[in-house]
Amino acid sequence: MKNTIIIIWVFLSVICNANAQQEKGIYGSSNWLNNWTEFKPGKADYGEATQILAGNIAVNTKLEKKEVYIIQGNVYVTNNAILSIEPGTIIVGDVESKGTLIITKGAQLVAEGLETDPIVFTSNKSVKKAGDWGGIILLGDAPLNKFGNYSSINLDLDPSLTTFGGLNPASSSGILKFVRIEYAGRKVRGADNFDALLLGGIGNKTILENIMISYAAGNSCEILGGERVMNKIVSYRSSGIDFKFTLGAQAKIDNSLVIRTSYLTSSTGSRCLDISSYTKKEEVDFTKKQTLVTATNLTLANDSDNIDMDIKAGLVKEAVYIAENSSIVLRKSVISGFSPAVLFDTNIEINDKNLKKIRIEEMLLNFCNGNIFTEGSLNNEDLESYYGDPVFFNLYSKTSNIDTFIDFANPRRPDFRLALTKITASTK
Repeated sequence: MKNTIIIIWVFLSVICNANAQQEKGIYGSSNWLNNWTEFKPGKADYGEATQILAGNIAVNTKLEKKEVYIIQGNVYVTNNAILSIEPGTIIVGDVESKGTLIITKGAQLVAEGLETDPIVFTSNKSVKKAGDWGGIILLGDAPLNKFGNYSSINLDLDPSLTTFGGLNPASSSGILKFVRIEYAGRKVRGADNFDALLLGGIGNKTILENIMISYAAGNSCEILGGERVMNKIVSYRSSGIDFKFTLGAQAKIDNSLVIRTSYLTSSTGSRCLDISSYTKKEEVDFTKKQTLVTATNLTLANDSDNIDMDIKAGLVKEAVYIAENSSIVLRKSVISGFSPAVLFDTNIEINDKNLKKIRIEEMLLNFCNGNIFTEGSLNNEDLESYYGDPVFFNLYSKTSNIDTFIDFANPRRPDFRLALTKITASTK
């Protein structure tokens, strides 16, 4: 009888442990990447443009699947108008005029595709490359942490049409669902690249789900203030930062994926998550909320044939960077193949107050050159000791991506959920 009880206890322990690991990283009873994503977008033929989008769109407008639309120059949706897009519609950005779509404050973009019929924004070139066109800028009137509660986009755009921020955290700038954004991020002379998707002051009624951003020359997605909930977002082979949060953003991102490569990066360096509260400290009103990101079930992986060699060659950076006066809750996520996994700003003093603002728990840190460090410091014993406490349930492993994930190398239909039977993890 005693032996039977022991066997049952061991069996239950194994099952519970397997379930706990399955909860880490992207999850689902099936592979939610199927049907709507495209990991070889350069080979897709979307046909020639049949309709032109140019200038200002000041009345409610619908784009139909039967047409292929081209964005020429900077196209502004203004006057509280709604630009709606049918499932399956193709919109190409003009390379010559660096087409960019700007949804001004008060207007909405309703791009609601289907799993089997996604909406695609891409380049109009036959041979596509990162930075062919601008991208999508979505502006709203949710709060920022700047004095005056407003800001504007400082690129070669009309400043009167690119202000954002306000006092309405529950506002809506529309819907992006089952949408792909490919080869965006044009370079601005004397300035940075555009983001593939820029969200400025977006309220929490905006729906952002099942969005894939591929081969962005700038950042894949930048969140400037606002209150945002994001689900099933994919950033694939971006040259810039995958998700950048700043200006007091109050953001939640869940069940989302980043696949980086060692050979694509910006001149200033790139990482999966960049968490900060400001660029210029003197512009910040510290009586307002500073940036807080709650990130759950993320998979952040560096795609490399030889991660160890790329790390030694200096081609790999940290996966997550946390600046001073900002907070993050990073839970149930997988970080694989970075150097290190998480990096603290050098200005963050390691004390109880700051560590309580940076919660890193129930993680799997795999094949990283170091786990959690302070910028410029080679000694991370205090951070390793703190986050290595069993109370945080963090696990560590040294498994190849091929063995860590179900079907990492599939060129068309990869599956980046954890392959539980192949992982050997420990608490140290």
